[in-house]
Amino acid sequence: MNLDLLKVSLRQRAVYIPKERIVCTNKSISEHTLGFLMNIKKLGYTVSEELLHVLDLVTPSDKLQIYDFLNEVTGMKLNWTPLVKGWDIPTGESREDHAVTFYINAWNVNVGIFLPCGHWIPENTFPLERYNGCPFCGVPFLFGKIGDCRQGSKLKILELWTEDDLNRFFKDLLESRTALDATQVDSLKILIEALPLPEVVITMKETMMLVLDVLVEKGKPEKARSLFSTPNDILRYLWYKKTGFLQIIEPKTIIRRVAKNNTHINQFLDYSLKASVKQKNTLKLKYNRSQCRMVAGWLNHLNMDPAKACEVMHPKRAMWVRFIRALRLVEYADKKGFEYLKELIDVFHNQTYEVWQGKVDRNKLKMDAEKTFSLLKQRPGLFARSLFANMLWFGADQTLATFSEVADQLPVRLVLTLNMYALNYFDRNQRRNVKPLGGVVRAIDANKMLALYTDEQLKEMVGKVEEFCLKVISDRFAHIPTESKTMYIDPMLFNVPLSIGDRNETIQDTSCALMGTRFPLEGNTIRLFMQWGKGLPAQPLDMDLSCCIAFEQRIEICAYYSLVATGAKHSGDIRSIPDKIGTAEYIELDMSELTKAGAKYVACTCNAYSNGTLSPELVVGWMNSAYPMEISEKTGVAYDPSCVQHQVRVSQSLTKGLVFGVIDVPSREIIWLEMPFGGQQICNMDAAVLKALLDKLNSKITIGRLLSLKAKAQNMQLTDDARADEVYTMQWALNTAAVTKLLVDFSDFTIK
Repeated sequence: MNLDLLKVSLRQRAVYIPKERIVCTNKSISEHTLGFLMNIKKLGYTVSEELLHVLDLVTPSDKLQIYDFLNEVTGMKLNWTPLVKGWDIPTGESREDHAVTFYINAWNVNVGIFLPCGHWIPENTFPLERYNGCPFCGVPFLFGKIGDCRQGSKLKILELWTEDDLNRFFKDLLESRTALDATQVDSLKILIEALPLPEVVITMKETMMLVLDVLVEKGKPEKARSLFSTPNDILRYLWYKKTGFLQIIEPKTIIRRVAKNNTHINQFLDYSLKASVKQKNTLKLKYNRSQCRMVAGWLNHLNMDPAKACEVMHPKRAMWVRFIRALRLVEYADKKGFEYLKELIDVFHNQTYEVWQGKVDRNKLKMDAEKTFSLLKQRPGLFARSLFANMLWFGADQTLATFSEVADQLPVRLVLTLNMYALNYFDRNQRRNVKPLGGVVRAIDANKMLALYTDEQLKEMVGKVEEFCLKVISDRFAHIPTESKTMYIDPMLFNVPLSIGDRNETIQDTSCALMGTRFPLEGNTIRLFMQWGKGLPAQPLDMDLSCCIAFEQRIEICAYYSLVATGAKHSGDIRSIPDKIGTAEYIELDMSELTKAGAKYVACTCNAYSNGTLSPELVVGWMNSAYPMEISEKTGVAYDPSCVQHQVRVSQSLTKGLVFGVIDVPSREIIWLEMPFGGQQICNMDAAVLKALLDKLNSKITIGRLLSLKAKAQNMQLTDDARADEVYTMQWALNTAAVTKLLVDFSDFTIK
């Protein structure tokens, strides 16, 4: 059984079973199938009736493979032992205990108890019987097993996936109308290797890079050549092969982030200079002759005016200079048959081209609306991205009237983005979030031009944008022919925001949820967890799990330096990992105590205290159960996969700190989000940035709301009956790539 394909299906709450694995013809459920069901129930899973009958037709060895894989994905084979046994009862350790222990060891005063890590622990400081490791340096010594795994109140239902489901999902990923997140990218890579590539239209550049990579690896550069439309497509692919990033993040940005991630609170541990030099060397370009000729051929066969191509290259001119030199393109330009490449290089080096953006800015400064709008209409996408600023500069009516002339050329995701963010943009008191490529999320002040308008005028601008966008969306839906008369929308979809502009860097192995999804709290406690070090040799590697509790007039921190806060308890700071099996930290949150104390929200974060970024394969998430969740008195293990509501795994990134969830205490909901920030500690997180991100998520249109617009435009009646002509459930929404099919464009159909 292909475990990679099983991994892809599990992310969609399904189990893929190929037809050739069905070898039995049982008429009743066998004993080993019943045993399989009982065992996966401990992990928080059950199966649908359809999957149950198919599982009974496969061999016991196949069922064992599936069970072992579920154990691996849920972390049952890893170490979940924290530093403190029974950590829900505070150990009473203090800063003074750490100070006394520091001086005892610094001056080699051999008093107290000597530990395997080499430290002396003085008497009357730490209660050593409560620890699984050294309370001073955080090195673990003892490791326990996961206890009772049946504390969860809800079971995740696994559906059956066949070859048709797998191929349909593969096609959905390729045709996605929004950028794929890290989970989808990882799944797509697996499917590209395992399945034949279907004939589909790929609209997203990031997705195209993954397909191009496979074609090149299979020795089909000529076929890949047909997918390139601009020089920057080629640059994007080359940079993806060099760095693994699907977006063009400039070298200076990567080097700066790596240097910043290797700074340290203790100056003698600051490796920022060394890390930046190493990263510079890593980013040096080197290509062999066959690679140079392949890229030269790609550029030579572009069907684009050389001046126009050079204008496209201009924003990344510094990078192109490096690539032209490394790929020996000047040399190839002098060869016979490379006449287009020669002209392209000449125009680029001599800069005999005019930059479109420069013309726009020049006419805008002259207040020449006619010429400015004439240029903007040539590039509707850039017109959309600058729409709000142009409304403030030239006036709302004239700008929107001109913009409407090119609205039918826009992808609907841009139209939806305008509708979602208008309210925040035209609020002079609202800070907005921006995330530069390769950077962390930052909050910026409102546009200063807003001061020239009254509140009534700004409110009117918001209304005009929303009215315009909703009309465009409704017109798109109205042009889609349908025979459906009724539509059913799962009520939960009105709480799930549409995924537009979210490029998450974490992988969701056990489920898929869109950023901004709100999960209801079932019990009175929430348990945050973090596990890191899987597959790595024993070494000092300090990752920190923390949370920030916000009240009306103050904040409290629960972290390695403050193990107890109002309604929160920390399991202790582990600073070294054991061999291969990793280690864990927890934070228990008491919702009753937080509510009674008047807490507004709790931000859940993880940080890399050690030099570098968050550890690869680091897993963070939270457990939530209507039943009390146990903590082992002997070992302190508090992990139970049956209680896990959501978890994510860190993939390759430049992230030093990450906010992975926010608990809305009054509404008793936890919001999954992903907000990277810099710094070794939770105190480096900017609360204003977090608030701006929450405002941005709240302004997003939900899937349920978009479906309602579709029903109205197509004259369908909404019904509570799940047997309607069109049915949209949470199971359907798990395939976020399929959800993007709602983002219809005029190119998808012929206008009557």
